[in-house]
Amino acid sequence: MKYIVALFLLSLLADAPARPEQDIPYFTNVRDVQIAQPGQQNFFVVDEELWNHSRPDLGDLRLYDGDSPVQYSLSEQHAGVSSEEVEAKILNLGSVSSHTEFDIDAEGLAQYDRIRLRLDAHDFVATASVSGGSAAGKATETELPPSTLYDFTKEQLGSNSRLKLPASTYRFLHVKLSSGIRPEQVKGASISNLREQQASWTKVGSCAAPQQKQRTTVIFCDVPARVPLNRISFQIAPDKVNFRRTVSVEDVKGVQFTSGEISRVRVNRAGTLVTNEELAVNLSGNPGQIIINIDNADNPPLDITAVQPLSVERRVYFDPPPGKASLKLYYGDEKLSGPVYDYARFFHLTDSPAQARLDPGGHNPLYSGRPDDRPFSERHKGILWIAMLFAVLVLAGLAVRGLRTQSAS
Repeated sequence: MKYIVALFLLSLLADAPARPEQDIPYFTNVRDVQIAQPGQQNFFVVDEELWNHSRPDLGDLRLYDGDSPVQYSLSEQHAGVSSEEVEAKILNLGSVSSHTEFDIDAEGLAQYDRIRLRLDAHDFVATASVSGGSAAGKATETELPPSTLYDFTKEQLGSNSRLKLPASTYRFLHVKLSSGIRPEQVKGASISNLREQQASWTKVGSCAAPQQKQRTTVIFCDVPARVPLNRISFQIAPDKVNFRRTVSVEDVKGVQFTSGEISRVRVNRAGTLVTNEELAVNLSGNPGQIIINIDNADNPPLDITAVQPLSVERRVYFDPPPGKASLKLYYGDEKLSGPVYDYARFFHLTDSPAQARLDPGGHNPLYSGRPDDRPFSERHKGILWIAMLFAVLVLAGLAVRGLRTQSAS
């Protein structure tokens, strides 16, 4: 009897649901995907409609060709930077006609497009003329584009000690600096091959007109709560130059969750024009409504013409089935786990994928909802309590009978 009760209780407690399966009637929403180019890789961009009616991780997106699932790969279009940097030898460092000149041995990389100088100098603007060649002391065979180096420590406007080049393979480079940097201030150099991929952004939400509160410019923005927020971009009137402002972003409770700086530098020193601007602040998270504070210190407010919250663009890549002009995209199943596709594991982005069109979303006419897949113990709590009470009574009876037997003996 004891074993029967124990087995019954174990069967109740072990009754757990299996991994939820996907099925068209379980999705609340559906959209048509119009294939742009049959026979080649297609993609569509995740929009606000999908964010609002899908799981936060987009794990319940499913493509169907009729009743057959179509595999896909979800990709975030982040900026990508890959760089290989190696130390380079500086040769023949000296002064020629009051100009610092030297050679760089670029043996460490077969191809490069950046030179980074380590300079022990401040508050300067200099032009770096660069040429390439096959031998030290003779690296003047091919002239390369010049670069502007600067340090605005006094003005708190930043610095730059990198030289940008076209992709180059010269064994030796000759660098000539304009006046302002002495040979002993050149402490080292490195070369690198930088490969950049620009991020793609989706506009989300909107921002109100800026308000001035003493030394601070305040901007209120509304962002759909389910859409991830990754960047705030600012448009400043073109005539506003040489500024640097600290930016903080808070939620409606005043809790700061990111900060950064925006700046624009346009300085002409001794005939050399230096230009650089950073007009965006990166962040992560989305409290729904955000408050942007720009600290103007003792400076006049910036002429801000627009502020735009941005989300990193998400793309869904897929290969259309042969002969198909459209597919169905189902979404809106909170219990469904993310898919595990070989297509995503071995995903290869083709040179020219075509952008498919998403039709407006709507309610899935086949929606019926999932059956109640809670454990038996959750669905029938009354029965569980009765069973437990019964088990307690049985065990108590067995205990009493055991005591009586022991007393009789």
